Amino acid sequence: MVTTDALTVPPKKRKKYDRRRGHGEIRRSIFPTTMLWVLAALMAFPLLWFLLSSFKPGGELFSYPLSFFPREWTLGGYEDAFERIDFLRYLGNTFTVAAVTTIITVFLCASTGYALAKYKNPWLSVLGLCVLSMTMLPGEVILNPMFMVVRDLGMYNSLLGVIMPSILTPTGVFMFRQFYLTVPDELIDAARIDGASEYGIFLRIMVPLARPIMLTLAIVSFQWRWNDYILPLIILGDPDQFTLQIALRSLVGAENINWSVLLSASVLSMIPLILLYLVFQRYVTSSNINAGLKD
Repeated sequence: MVTTDALTVPPKKRKKYDRRRGHGEIRRSIFPTTMLWVLAALMAFPLLWFLLSSFKPGGELFSYPLSFFPREWTLGGYEDAFERIDFLRYLGNTFTVAAVTTIITVFLCASTGYALAKYKNPWLSVLGLCVLSMTMLPGEVILNPMFMVVRDLGMYNSLLGVIMPSILTPTGVFMFRQFYLTVPDELIDAARIDGASEYGIFLRIMVPLARPIMLTLAIVSFQWRWNDYILPLIILGDPDQFTLQIALRSLVGAENINWSVLLSASVLSMIPLILLYLVFQRYVTSSNINAGLKD
């Protein structure tokens, strides 16, 4: 793009002007770029230390002087993680809870957000205020009544008792509501004129438009449920039903902590989240909500 200042420069000197302008932009970007690299290094350093420490033998973790890279590389911690804590069983339990909860959460939040955004009803407004008010309450406040409801419904000590209280997220409802408010009403009116049903409008038009929001909420919800510790801790009592986070906590004893196994199992627990992000990050892009409209 050529600016007004550039147009006033004679053609013979414009190349020199552009070169001088480019050098100025480079000089202005040096400081913020350097700061970004410094912040990235500060954030990556403890993560790399944690990752490399999982390959150290137990006696080397607290040896003096400390070393960033392992002096002796070993996979013993990973082998013990599979043998001592039945890693695959707990991994399957955690994946079941996270996957089922995420699927139900995305569908319910999408439908609730659409209703709150596009249907005009006083009761819906009251319902929306009640749902959004839940975002102002800390999760710990409702743990006791939530536990009593789960127990009375007969879902205590089961994965279903962990799934059901988490299927509706006020934050997810708010995200979908704000997105659907930006969708022109003319798009819905045009679909109704063409004979589309209300369910058809939602499933065939609104859901595809909200794909970026759905994927964003799915990633966040899956991460929440994967890393959740408090709710499974109070709902699950059978070791065979434990999720991965509770199983990792069992490695921390009153007097002794097996750091080698704990570090290795923690690294393994991060792999599904990293793969999820790498697979779906390119789909989280903006959507053209005016694609179905004509002037």
